[in-house]
Amino acid sequence: MGVVLLPQVSRRWLRQAIPLAILALLLLYLYTRSLRDLSGCGSGAQPCVTEGPPPSQIRQQLGFLEAPEREEPRCLGPQGMLGRLVRPFRASLSLEGDVELSQYLAGWRELIKFLTPFGSIFTFATSEAFTKVTALEARVHGPEAAHYKSLATMAAWERRAGRLERPGIAPPDSAKSSGSRTTLLLHRALRWSQLCLQRVATGTHGGPSAGEQCSDAYRAVLGPHHAWLVRQAARLAFLSFPGRGRLLELACPGTREAEARAALARAAATLEDVYNRTQGLLAERGLLQLA
Repeated sequence: MGVVLLPQVSRRWLRQAIPLAILALLLLYLYTRSLRDLSGCGSGAQPCVTEGPPPSQIRQQLGFLEAPEREEPRCLGPQGMLGRLVRPFRASLSLEGDVELSQYLAGWRELIKFLTPFGSIFTFATSEAFTKVTALEARVHGPEAAHYKSLATMAAWERRAGRLERPGIAPPDSAKSSGSRTTLLLHRALRWSQLCLQRVATGTHGGPSAGEQCSDAYRAVLGPHHAWLVRQAARLAFLSFPGRGRLLELACPGTREAEARAALARAAATLEDVYNRTQGLLAERGLLQLA
């Protein structure tokens, strides 16, 4: 009798075990996938190696930061350095197709505060920017403030009033430069800052150092407009440029490297949005050759 029953028992056990095995494999798959999501590693998430993506892929690979259920790094919050930097620059784009000047300058104030601790090369750049921001603020809040609400209204009024310099000719007194020329100079400095921060955020381990990348950005954006002595001083200053880890720590203190990279890349993306709109406005009005 036992010989007859054994095959029946085995078949019954197999019929019950197969669904259980499939269920167990499914649960194991879901469990391992949840671990990958929590750790930020694996397919569809950030790579486990803390290497930054190429600049062209920043928004795609950092899309997870846009999800409302994800908590932002503290440095992007209301009290964070990057948060205080990003908000006014974003607000400057509130005018459709234009740049609101008071918010743009408020963003620059925060950018100067943010960059100053990064080293002597930024001290040099931010001191120049501070002078220009102060000069432009005097117009934005001065007796002719009605003409300095936005970049477009400023450029149109200065052209009508005959206040624009001849292209490529510096005024005898830089303090009396037109608002459009001052904005152009700030615009170039913003581009360098944006490229430098972006490359700090996305540079790969084992690749060029942060100093090398920011130096390359300087040579491409600001170097062609600086005298030889200034370029040499900048070259020497980059030799003492902080390492990438130190820059990330200053940008987003108290966070993991991957989070600091993501936060800094988001800030750099905002600066790029402001730069792109300003570039378009200046180009449309033939103002890119003022200085």
